[in-house]
Parts: sequence; C-alpha cells; structure tokens
Amino acid sequence: MNRAGSDELTRVRRERDLYLRLLELGRETAIEPFLQEALLLLVEMTGAQQGYIELVDRAHPTDSPEALWFRAHGFSTAEIEQVRALVSRGIIAEVLMSGRAVLTPAAMLDPRFNQRASVSSAQIGAVCCAPIGTHPTCGVVYLQGGDALAASEDCCQAVETVARLLAPLAERVLQSCRGAKGSDPTATIREKLKLPGVIGRSQALARILQQAHMVAPLDVTLLLTGETGTGKSQFARIVHDNSPRAKAPFIELNCAALPDTLVESELFGAVPGAHSTANRPIPGKVAAAEGGTLLLDEVGDLPLAAQGKLLHLLQTREYFPLGSSRPQRADVRLIAATNVDLRSAVTERRFREDLFYRLEVMPIRLPSLKERREDIPELAAYFCSEACARHHLSEVRLSSQALNALEAAPWPGNVRQLAHMIEAGAIRAASDGSATVEFSHVFPETAGADAGTLAITERQGDGSAAGSFHQATRRFQAQLLRRTLLETGWNVTEAARRLDLARSHVHRLIRLFGLSDNDLGQ
Repeated sequence: MNRAGSDELTRVRRERDLYLRLLELGRETAIEPFLQEALLLLVEMTGAQQGYIELVDRAHPTDSPEALWFRAHGFSTAEIEQVRALVSRGIIAEVLMSGRAVLTPAAMLDPRFNQRASVSSAQIGAVCCAPIGTHPTCGVVYLQGGDALAASEDCCQAVETVARLLAPLAERVLQSCRGAKGSDPTATIREKLKLPGVIGRSQALARILQQAHMVAPLDVTLLLTGETGTGKSQFARIVHDNSPRAKAPFIELNCAALPDTLVESELFGAVPGAHSTANRPIPGKVAAAEGGTLLLDEVGDLPLAAQGKLLHLLQTREYFPLGSSRPQRADVRLIAATNVDLRSAVTERRFREDLFYRLEVMPIRLPSLKERREDIPELAAYFCSEACARHHLSEVRLSSQALNALEAAPWPGNVRQLAHMIEAGAIRAASDGSATVEFSHVFPETAGADAGTLAITERQGDGSAAGSFHQATRRFQAQLLRRTLLETGWNVTEAARRLDLARSHVHRLIRLFGLSDNDLGQ
C-alpha cells in the first residue's frame, strides 16, 4: 500500500474509533461519567496537555448548584478555579457569547485576548475552545497546551465537530438527570402495597416489590433465595401483610437455629410423652400459623426426616404432631427461604428432590446490596437515625466521605451488615462527641487512616501488613483500581469493562480512594 493509501486508512480508522466512542457515550445516563469520558476523548484526540468541560442545565436557575457540572484534566485544584473564572470572562466567555469556536496558538500573544488579565496572568499558550450546542449553548469544552493545538486549524475544527455531536448526547444526559432526581421507580408500587420500613428507590427494589404485589393475593408456596442479609424475612412479611391472610399470624422458624432432635417438635408440635421434655401437649409452628403464613428460614438446613414430613404437609395439607397417629389439618401459606443452592443440595442428596420441586412453585431472588447501591445513602441515613433513637443518643449524621465509602464498600453481608456497621458508627461518633459520623467511625479497623490516607499509602507502595481482612480487601481494591486505570490511561469505561464493574461504581471508588489522573504515573 502506498503512503497516501496508508494515510487514508489511518484517517478512516480514527474516524471509526471516534464514532464508536461517541456511540458509547450515547449510552451513558449519568453526568459525571459522561463528562469524564467526553473530556478524555477530546484530550486523546488533540493531544492537549490540559482540558476542561462544562455542562449547564438551563432548566434550573443559573445560581443553583444543580445547574452546572464540570470536569477538568491536567489542572491542579487552584488552576481549576482559574479556569472556572474564565467562564465569566476571557476566552470561554467569548465562545459562550459568540457561539463559535476559538483557536489560538498562543493566547498571551493573541491581540484578541492578550489584554485580558485572566489570559496574561496565566501566560496561556495554545488554546482551542468550542461551544457544546448552538444558542443557547448547553456547555463548553476548553483545551490548552500541546503541539497539535498550536500547529493545526484542522485540530480545532475536529474539536468543534465533536462538540457539536456531543450536544444532543449532553441534552439527553441532562434530561435523564432531571428525571432521576424527580422520579422514584418504587412510587407506583408503593401506592398499591403496605410497605412500612421499606427504604430505597432503586430499580432493583422496584422490581422485587412488583413481584411481591403479584404473589401476595395468591395462596402459592414461595421459595425466596439470595445472599444472606438481603431481606428475605422482610419480603415474606410484606407478602403476608398484603395478602388475604394479613389478619392471621405470621410465624417464622429458623431451621438452622435448632438441634436436629427438636426441629420436628418445634415445627409440628408433640403429644405428651413424645420425648423427654414433652410432659404436656406442645403446639408447633404450623399450628401457631393457622390461617396465616409460616416462613421457614434456612430451609436447606432442615433434617431429612423433617423434610419428608414437610413434603407430606405440602401435598395433603395435613401433618402429624410428634408421637401422634392422628393427622391434623393445616390452613397455612408456606414461604421458604434459603441462601444456599438447593439444586446442589439435591445433587449431594442433602435435600429431597421432590420437596425441592414442591417448594419451587414460585422462586423469587432477592437482590444483593451491590445491585441496589443507589439505595445505600437512604438506607444509611435511616439506620443512623434509628440507632440514635434506639440508644437515646444525640442525633448524628453521616459525612460525605463516610457515605462515599459506604457506597463503594463490597458489603458481603448486604443490608444486615450495613445496618450493624452504621449502628456501631453512630455509637462511636456519639461517644466522641461528634455531630457527624466520619469514615473512621464506620471503618475503625483502618487504624485511624481515612480513605485519602489509604489511597496515599497505596501510591507510596506501603507493603505493611493489613490490620484486618476488611482493610486488606480495601488495599487490594485500591491497588487493583489504580493499576487498571494506569494501564488504560485513565479510560474509566475500559477500566470498568476490565474490572466487570459499572462505570458509576468505578467513579465512586476513584473518589473513595482519592485517585486522580494527575498522580497515576507517580
């Protein structure tokens, strides 16, 4: 292939990659990741040393904090403030007023701008600045430094083209943000169900509540699955409270909490003399739940002998108290819950196959907390307030740093673990006389190191042993994220793909560990 053909192929490939990146941006619905990826695209395309992008939502008053979002690349904190000042005066102001892009190889020498204090004081060199959208613009992109900007008008024209293509995408993201702030996916279903104490507004929660609404009026056996701490007992209670059996008892039995010898007696009752402690009739949980709902939690731990009797109950609606030859009728709705794989238990002959299929009439999986991370701030605030009231403490609130850490944490114990850690954090904060629950109150095992200190330690390559499993996990997460971002050149989309995480979660982790594109190479 000759030189001209090779150059043309390179150009076509660049354009293809550009449009693929724009298509990827078109799928983004959150503003922060959108700005991050859009700015990264422009910086990579131009080779600029520094960059700044800003979006303005005209639906809000201009002095509202909800009206403006921005992202910077290659600027220090002080320099970002300087660039922000250029929005109201200087080059950016010129672009916003005219609606046309500006290219100058050296702003401090350009007669259009060198008389402006903001330009001369900063000794600004090559600049390309373009509006996002036409009048009225919805934002601006500002790129500074680099040989390409200084040498080529084609570079600025390309920036202007991309900024024009970003406009409809930006408007859609802004619209999505407005909808997210004003909408509650659970609102409609909350009008149909009694849901005291159900916290959250995530899509995952809305879906599971919709399933509760579907099965509540039906007298069908349910099998609730999901990780420990996801709220299977609470879900069963929601189903009962919204069913025709709501006025009858709701009885719960944890099958893992009883010795094998007592499970049958506890579940089905016993007649006098049935065992050494049965000196009188003992009513079981099935009888106690008559007319209502019986929840068998950790059903996978039910002994095989009791499994056979439970199967008989499901098939005939009759059961035999321990030591009795006379069957008892039972009018109960059965809900079973487990956090183990019952199919594997069947294969290993620890659980009866026929009982498994009887229980799995309507299987429902409860989402883990990592599937509904957007509910964490609301859940955390609720648990914090509840802990203060229960322990008669002065009201405390969670700091933004603590909330960032909570949103990014792995939570293997899900909502139950979150509630316990928030309770402990509120107690520690009250003990310290603090009105705020800080990072160190919720995660004391970091031995006084906050998230920023942890991130700095990672950047300095501190190889000291972790003080706990949780701290070791956080160190590994910070190290892995830093290395992945370094390998991808701070491409958050690619880093999220490699780590199999949502981009929004990667952004939360970046904030939590105090990482920035300025220090990744250090």
